[in-house]
Parts: sequence; C-alpha cells; structure tokens
Amino acid sequence: MKESIKELIQKEINAIGDISLDNNYKGAVDLIKGCNKLVTSGMGKAGQIALNISTTFSSTGTPSVYLHPSEAQHGDLGILQEGDVLLLLSNSGKTREILELIKLAKNIYPNVYIISITGKKESELCKESDICLHIGDAEEICPLGLTPTISTTLMTVMGDLLVIETMKAIGFTKKEYSKRHHSGYLGQKSKEESNE
Repeated sequence: MKESIKELIQKEINAIGDISLDNNYKGAVDLIKGCNKLVTSGMGKAGQIALNISTTFSSTGTPSVYLHPSEAQHGDLGILQEGDVLLLLSNSGKTREILELIKLAKNIYPNVYIISITGKKESELCKESDICLHIGDAEEICPLGLTPTISTTLMTVMGDLLVIETMKAIGFTKKEYSKRHHSGYLGQKSKEESNE
C-alpha cells in the first residue's frame, strides 16, 4: 500500500506541474480586482471547491459569495449585481446547471463577465467564458476513473493561484488580514505580525 500511495501522490504532483502557464491569469485577476464582488459556482464536488475559493477570497480582501447553481434557478440568482464577476467551475465544461446559470445570469446582466475553470478547452463552458482557465485534462486517480480526485486538486490549486495573485494586485496587507480574522490562530498571528 505504501508504494501505491506514493504513486498516487506522484500522479497528483505531475498533474499540478502540467497546469498551463499560458492561461490568462493576469486577465482573470484584473477582472476580479475590478469587480463589485466575485460570485463563484459549481455543481457537486466542483461546487465545494467553488465555495472554498469564495471564502478564501472574502478573507483576503475580495468580497465573494458562493451561488449554488440549482438554487440560482429558484431565486438565489438575486445575489448577482451589476459589476459582479462569475467564476464557474466544471471539469467537463458541460455541467447542465452551470450552462443554464450562464443563460440566466446574462438574461439579467447581458455583459456579466465570466471566468471558468475547466479541464476541457473545447467545452461549451470554455467557449461561453470571457476567460477560460484550463487545468489540464488529467485522468482521475480513482480506480474507476470517475471520482473527482485530480480534477478537484487542480481546481483548488487554480483557485489558490487566483487568490494569491489578486492579493498581490490589491496590495493586501497583514493589517487588513487581521481585520477579517478577529479570532483563532490566524487572527492572533496576523495581529502580532502586523504590529511588528
């Protein structure tokens, strides 16, 4: 089992190393930096990653909310405002609820900007996006080749890249970080370091 686990870890590492550096990271960061707020969405496991990305953005100076694509069809789309940017996650790029969300959002705000994170460059989601960030078309390490594993790792990494580059772009400081983290270890650490 030890050798099997080492092999699985290496596959995850290799997949991360294969993320394209030709992605338009600067364009995505510029859109996020200038938006009213970032609205993330995804279905299933991709939705859980989208929620994590959203909360990380909010804690680092960029207002963000997660919008469940199905709940959006039952009134929650009202969270979307003029000047917001949509960040949509789908490994296949053909998740029905995400594609429907695009149509519904554009029905309210025809010029809403869309950034997508997907494993399929030629997908409908990629084509519908202003900026498509391709995470690579790596095979899942699940023995069935089905369970989201490598794809969710890559989405998480892509989210981290966007968060960190946006923090740099807005000049987010430890002092500002501490204002958003009143309690806990990170809150205490950021307060101490911002007072040094």
